[in-house]
Amino acid sequence: MQVGGTKEKLGEILVREGWITAEQRDWATEVQERTGCRLGAILVAAGLIRRDAVYRVLARTWDCEFVDLVNTPLDLSLLDGLDPHVLAEEGWIPYGRDGERILVATSERPTLERQRSILDRLCAPVTLVVTTDWDILQSLNTAFRETVVEQATLGLWRRDRMQSARQVLLAGQRVWLGLLLAGLMAGVVLAPRTTVAVLSAALSLAFLAAVLFKFVVCMVGARHENRVQVDDADVAALDPRDLPTYTVLVPVYEEANVVADLIANLGALDYPREKLEVLLLLEENDTETIEAAKAARPPSTITFLTVPPGHPQTKPKACNVGLFFARGEFLVIYDAEDRPEPDQLKKAVIAFRRGGDRLVCVQAALNYWNATDNWLTRMFTVEYSFWFDYMLPGLDRLRLPIPLGGTSNHFRTRGLRMLGGWDPFNVTEDADLGIRAAAFGRTVGVINSTTYEEANRAPGNWVRQRSRWIKGYLQTLLVHLRRPRALLRTAGVRRTAAFALLVGGTPVTFLFTPPLYGLFVVALILPPSEMAGVFPGWVLWVILFNLLVGNGLMIYVSMMGAFKRRNYSLVLWALLNPVYWLLHSAAAYKALWQLVTKPHYWEKTVHGLSHAAHRLPDAAAGPEPTLAG
Repeated sequence: MQVGGTKEKLGEILVREGWITAEQRDWATEVQERTGCRLGAILVAAGLIRRDAVYRVLARTWDCEFVDLVNTPLDLSLLDGLDPHVLAEEGWIPYGRDGERILVATSERPTLERQRSILDRLCAPVTLVVTTDWDILQSLNTAFRETVVEQATLGLWRRDRMQSARQVLLAGQRVWLGLLLAGLMAGVVLAPRTTVAVLSAALSLAFLAAVLFKFVVCMVGARHENRVQVDDADVAALDPRDLPTYTVLVPVYEEANVVADLIANLGALDYPREKLEVLLLLEENDTETIEAAKAARPPSTITFLTVPPGHPQTKPKACNVGLFFARGEFLVIYDAEDRPEPDQLKKAVIAFRRGGDRLVCVQAALNYWNATDNWLTRMFTVEYSFWFDYMLPGLDRLRLPIPLGGTSNHFRTRGLRMLGGWDPFNVTEDADLGIRAAAFGRTVGVINSTTYEEANRAPGNWVRQRSRWIKGYLQTLLVHLRRPRALLRTAGVRRTAAFALLVGGTPVTFLFTPPLYGLFVVALILPPSEMAGVFPGWVLWVILFNLLVGNGLMIYVSMMGAFKRRNYSLVLWALLNPVYWLLHSAAAYKALWQLVTKPHYWEKTVHGLSHAAHRLPDAAAGPEPTLAG
């Protein structure tokens, strides 16, 4: 066999055999010169030819046989001792025997050097045959199914149990919690008036501290709101040849009604398609979404990866499966209903190159395309506007830990693996990962790009979603306070305090909003003499100040967020923030209950409820992608 031989250029063969036209070949050659990508990858990404057709032609030019791995049984004994990460990265897999020789499928040119390298790994003579890169990925997913699931589920827990939310409370935490409750009960029995007064004052001050912290951070973010991180000129100056491979993870579950829109939105990304690896993460038992995804006829740049069922069935577990096979230098996660701005990936690349090796993640802003559906979507939009336009930039500017949003997190893939990936037992895995990055001395930044989502318009659906987020914040708080000395040592006092105020203060604020509101109302109704019999006057003044100033500050920053986004019609809706907080309180109490009864249960948010138009225009990608031959 002549290994690695070639007699005619791939483009010429494909034209001669009628797979593509001369015009399509010339267009692909021009793109190749501009981006440095392979001709076959360009043609496949543009939908001009099937992937297997390209590899069959390549097999002939390389004087090799072609094998359809999907329909070929694998000899699993040949995979013992091999690392699936290495196989995926290098693009080969042993699949059978031919006498004493091992048959190895490769998606790369079968050069003599490659043959010797594989021979050294397998310690046996090998015969190289050609298959597609997609076939190798699917075969690895099948062959290493148990390994992938175990790594996705228990990888972080096995590496460091203290970093995993698999166990809600450790023994030491149970002891401290028991002592705290016992002390509180003793105070109520022995000195009820003093205990209630001190507790009320402490909660009011904690409430105010959390609100003031957010206000100060937002003001810092507002001071730098005009500081552009990556402008259009920076994006235009990028050399397509220097752009790295980018992996896009899209976990979908029970999303049959929006999966077609998802595929269209991903097609609008302004990034060389031949350098995109889009992994659609589908739960194995969600046949309706799988069939809908197939019916949408996704482009060849989108690969289906099935996630086997099992506990816990969560989004972070699915993302860990995608991370296991990701080959991109950078990686981003999008939700099924997302509409990222087209140049977001390019802006992330620039931000990473400017940020240094310690920058492990950049977060894009989130906002909503159906803001005016009803009062709930308006409040949701106002809240997210101040959070992503002021709060996160402020945290970034102050170099404080950033709890990530659930989508549009861009990572260095190697850095994400170093952090252990996502915790599948934490139902707000994104916030946990942002805090874990800080605990490991890594930084998280923000980029001036927006992803548009569907705001939750149904109160019941909203409470399910928000209770999961708050439960995850409580999980994250419990996990990262297990080793407070280690956290202080690596993150420092300032960042640890910020973590406590943000991740701990947020659920505490919501949990104690109704009692504080109730005390204020009672103080207005009852005569001062009767109130003085229960609460000292200074306690009531603390509560009054807290409610007026605390709520006033949050209303103000909410108005700022709507104003910056030029959603002027939403500015006055911020006045309903105290009512919106009561809805948060309902979600917080549900979260606390579920933290005890079913801590790892994933409350599914239903998407596709809005009737507002939200499809992005289709992006052009060269010649009309009609298959020939």
